[in-house]
Amino acid sequence: MLSATAKAHRAEPDELKNRVILITGAGDGIGRAAALACASHGATVVLLGRTQSKLEVLYDEITAAGGPEPAICVLDLARSDGPGYFKLAEQIADTWGRLDGLLHNAGMLGQRAPIEHYDIGIWHQVMHLNLNVPFILTQVLMPVLRKSLDASVLFTSSGVGRQGRAYWGAYAASKFGVEGLTQTLADELQTEGTIRVNCLNPGSARTHMRAAAYPGEDPASRPEPATLMGPYLWLLGPASKGTTGKSLDCQ
Repeated sequence: MLSATAKAHRAEPDELKNRVILITGAGDGIGRAAALACASHGATVVLLGRTQSKLEVLYDEITAAGGPEPAICVLDLARSDGPGYFKLAEQIADTWGRLDGLLHNAGMLGQRAPIEHYDIGIWHQVMHLNLNVPFILTQVLMPVLRKSLDASVLFTSSGVGRQGRAYWGAYAASKFGVEGLTQTLADELQTEGTIRVNCLNPGSARTHMRAAAYPGEDPASRPEPATLMGPYLWLLGPASKGTTGKSLDCQ
């Protein structure tokens, strides 16, 4: 099974060598762990986040470990407009000429509330960052993804994006949308054969979002994000070539 293959994957030291991979929400949690993991296996990582200081610390950590020099892109995706997206695409095209990997990791939880009481403004914010932003960013970056001989687009899903659960509101709805976006785009690109599209559910991990969703839970009972990177490396690297339109789990 694909999920078992992804979970068991042990990347070679240079598995992502010469790949250019953009990671959104790179300053914290899963995104930070993914950036470190990709860089440690040879990728040039574009660190996208809204807090420059966090990205600078991550930049220093990657270079100190001997990884390829990453790039920092400070962009608040929740508030960014068209020029911000197109400037990013232009910078990638001018610097590397292509994009080999795109990890849509940035997202927000929103409220934990019944649908009938869910704040409409927060609903729009969650749907925008979790679903609209990945759509827009993927569309804008499609020309540089097409320049790669083997590009991987990886969306972030969730268990509540496959089976709805009470009080998860916009977060669950947005992740159902991500699953549909993954399947639709993968089907559209199937005949081209050079861009694969999948989504990955990291499951419960020791992140700020998990703590906000389960404030009474002991964070130490959840795995560190760094321990979940096998499937990310598998899906972003050459080992999963030919795998597209799938929804997989880290745990």
